[in-house]
Amino acid sequence: MSRPVLFVTNHAPPERVPAFRLLAEREEVVFALIGGRLRHAGASVDELPFAHLRVREREIGALAASGRYRAVVAGLSGRVALPSAFLGARRARVPFVLWATIWAHPRTPAHALSWAPLRLLYRNADAVVTYGPHVSAYVRARGARRVFEAPQAVDNAFWSASVPGERRAPFQAVFVGRMEREKGVTVLLRAWRESGLQAPYAALALLGGGRIRAPAAATSAVPLGPLGPEQVRNFMAGSDVLVLPSLATRAFREPWGLVVNEAMNQSLPVIASTAVGAVAGGLVRHEHNGLVVAPGDVGALAAALRRMQAEPGLRARLGRAGRADVARLTFAAWADGVSRALGAAGASRSGC
Repeated sequence: MSRPVLFVTNHAPPERVPAFRLLAEREEVVFALIGGRLRHAGASVDELPFAHLRVREREIGALAASGRYRAVVAGLSGRVALPSAFLGARRARVPFVLWATIWAHPRTPAHALSWAPLRLLYRNADAVVTYGPHVSAYVRARGARRVFEAPQAVDNAFWSASVPGERRAPFQAVFVGRMEREKGVTVLLRAWRESGLQAPYAALALLGGGRIRAPAAATSAVPLGPLGPEQVRNFMAGSDVLVLPSLATRAFREPWGLVVNEAMNQSLPVIASTAVGAVAGGLVRHEHNGLVVAPGDVGALAAALRRMQAEPGLRARLGRAGRADVARLTFAAWADGVSRALGAAGASRSGC
């Protein structure tokens, strides 16, 4: 039997499990899950439908160098897991593929230490697989070669299902995500007040937990806390627009924003900032399937909200386009991208 591929990442959250399973079936992959902080998704699944190991970061180097694997793939997770995976692959003389997910390096003192080593990895990886064109452009500008895109995907069948919508007002905007500054929540609350959209004719549903709270005076902003996927889908089905006004900070730039994929599956138009990866990566296009605003621009966001409320024909047109556009972003497309990267490195079993 041929040797499998070792894929090093931090977690296998529910939204990634189907993609990981497809890749494992196609390429015979063992996932090495190192744990650590999970910032952008829900908790990992305990029972996984593919081969996996739960290991500590300090074990990755020996694992990658063990000779049991025909290639090593690693994401940007952890502190020492990534360089250890690269060095282990080199010791074992097998190809190394980098799974690159950022399109701006964080500008904190701690991240400054990783800038030079990461640039070396961009240049020396046998192939690089990215979230989309925005990440591809970023890594190519830093010397990466053999760059392939594995698009961000959700369960399109689940998110596109026809379900009863949860609606709190005739016009409803919805935000789904962490209630934190970097997600643009404070900007959104200010823009909502400035828009003049008020109860009982309008509501802003805030789905997610975090440090920011909607002020009591904002009676048409309805904080609902973290909800499960079915409830989130119901609110999307009952809403008129999804708002994702993320900001770029020293420590964060939205890599993608999977809630955009989820919303588009419900034919829900999107208002997003240019700091959102799904905008930079070409999924959200201004006046085609959503409205795009500058990050932090309260006036522009308020105007976009008013426009969405006033123009139901615009909402319908943008929503139809979004649903058609997101249909191509599938788990199979993600697995195809990783297979192509493995193929370029001489390690694919699928013929890519």
